[in-house]
Amino acid sequence: MAPVMFGALILFLLLGYPVAFALAANGLIFAVVGIELGLFQENFLQALPERIYGTMNNDVLLAIPFFTFMGLVLERSGMAEDLLDTIGQLFGPVRGGLAYAVIFVGALLAATTGVVAASVIAMGLISLPIMMRYGYDRRVASGVIAASGTLAQIIPPSLVLIVMADQLGRSVGDMYEGAFIPGLVLAGLYAVFIFIVSIARPSYVPGLPLEAIGYREDDGARGVWQLGVLVLFSGIVGYYVMDQTGMRMSADFVVLAMSIGIVVSFLCAVFNRWLGARNVVVTAVVAAALIAGWYFLKQNGWIRSGYLAEALAAGAIYALVVGVLERTTGFRLMSRMAEQTTFVMVPPLALIFLVLGTIFIGLATPTEGGAMGAMGALILAGIKRYMSGETHRLNFDVVRSATESTAKLSAFVLFILLGARVFSLTFYGVNGHVWVEHLLTSLPGGQIGFLIVVNILIFVLAFFLDFFELAFIAVPLIGPAADKLGIDLIWFGVMLGVNMQTSFMHPPFGFALFFLRSVAPKDPYKDRVTGKMMPAIKTSEIYWGAVPFVIIQCIMVALVVIFPQMVMHYKRSNVQLDQKSIDQQLNNLAPPGGGDLPGIPQIDVTQPPKI
Repeated sequence: MAPVMFGALILFLLLGYPVAFALAANGLIFAVVGIELGLFQENFLQALPERIYGTMNNDVLLAIPFFTFMGLVLERSGMAEDLLDTIGQLFGPVRGGLAYAVIFVGALLAATTGVVAASVIAMGLISLPIMMRYGYDRRVASGVIAASGTLAQIIPPSLVLIVMADQLGRSVGDMYEGAFIPGLVLAGLYAVFIFIVSIARPSYVPGLPLEAIGYREDDGARGVWQLGVLVLFSGIVGYYVMDQTGMRMSADFVVLAMSIGIVVSFLCAVFNRWLGARNVVVTAVVAAALIAGWYFLKQNGWIRSGYLAEALAAGAIYALVVGVLERTTGFRLMSRMAEQTTFVMVPPLALIFLVLGTIFIGLATPTEGGAMGAMGALILAGIKRYMSGETHRLNFDVVRSATESTAKLSAFVLFILLGARVFSLTFYGVNGHVWVEHLLTSLPGGQIGFLIVVNILIFVLAFFLDFFELAFIAVPLIGPAADKLGIDLIWFGVMLGVNMQTSFMHPPFGFALFFLRSVAPKDPYKDRVTGKMMPAIKTSEIYWGAVPFVIIQCIMVALVVIFPQMVMHYKRSNVQLDQKSIDQQLNNLAPPGGGDLPGIPQIDVTQPPKI
């Protein structure tokens, strides 16, 4: 009955019934049919309330509303708009610069929001009109915005990774750490594609004219090289501090080293803006105080605090040097572009450290990290409102709309999960999991044949189902088969996550395409800057623009399969026990002064006990 049951589920979904109710109804109907035919034991249904309450008591799923709320607050507070404006100004004159900015901001928003809809809609509203204004090809512009928004699915704190870890029975923290590098590599592949387009079809991705670039110095210079000096200095400090703590080169090392460098650059910008050349004496006093604090902490053995104080002192010293140069020679080592980029980028990057950093180093669980992220988003929005004086960045309406959207999405996910529980109870009761396991493990080619078939299956199902539905329906069926074949489930989950990302990008149910279509101009409109009439963006242009990025996502799946160490590095942060070393240490145990304890024979743990 298992194949018939699975086929009936596909039929219900194709007929357009809501996924949660189709799953639950399918499970209950076939439970009754199975009881009547003697293929299903009615005692199984007694476990249904326990399975439902077990889902409601799952603390890991609490991370979903936390991360959703965090992303929605940041999106509604204008952070995405500030990022796109500043990074667009930074990369603008470069051929394809706006596309690079969209990819960079998409990755940054993915690491702070984890919500695809928020990223795609924000970038579509802000970047698409600018790209159209300056002559970008409509297919390239649409494709890069939709694809960059889907990075929120694979770059932590992704919602689908939480569900994937829960369905596979693995740690969310390990899943996050394993997906970190593949997510960055995928963003890099997007940038490589834009670079190839800029070489092959330069008219598709023109650079911005100089008159459209702001944040200039008094002499008209852009001051980009000063930003490069600041980034280089901050990176050196961050690397030094993390190297001194003995961290190994892994995802947690990268995140923490970057975070410390970000803190240093922010301190440099703060000291320079409010002190610096305006008050060199005060800056020197602050630097001296931080150096004294660092020396005190080092002398008292507070190593980690001492390293943090070193980073603070480095920021103050840099600002002191900048201030002295400007006061004595008039030379600015901290340009307006460097200051603006730092002040815009540091808040989301600080939130990334607050969430991902604490999860990677084991200080917080994903649920606790999500709670800190939600509170941090409110604090950042409040700071933005205070510094800009714009009340729309954080008010009751912003919090209410974010809360309502969070409740809707969380209820959507939970109802699908409850329906999947009902379906899986009946499916397991008729030995459906055994049927699927035998079907997949008996494929020719062993692990390679299994991976090829599973990836093709997920890619095809992604045409009709979104990533939540795939995670709740397909993953519980194929996960046990992967485990039986000896496949690491964290690596397997990340590979499936990259594959499921295509569900946002290809028709007929590519939700990223729907999100972009909802904000792209459907009718000709008058550009508010140039005053020219701009033609509407066709749906076919959005679809064709997504095709190259779907191909890139498929290439990324192949790279994860060919280079598993992109994911498997997560094991380096786990504690590894050497049993031989433990046995040797136990054999070498002896009482003080040498010799055996009186009346107690020496025990050889390598030999079986004599009774």
